Amino acid sequence: MYGLLRALGLIIYIYTIFDVVRSKFANPSDRLVWILIVILVPLLGTILWFLIGRNKRI
Repeated sequence: MYGLLRALGLIIYIYTIFDVVRSKFANPSDRLVWILIVILVPLLGTILWFLIGRNKRI
């Protein structure tokens, strides 16, 4: 069961990074900031991306 949760978490984490990279932002530096947030603080960064970041895209 624990392995399944880890795999699901990894899939969501990879999808988040992919989603940030392919997103278009009004300010080009926003992409770099979001990538750093997601990579440096994985759990919180992923949650913030889905709650706040996705709404900041063009």
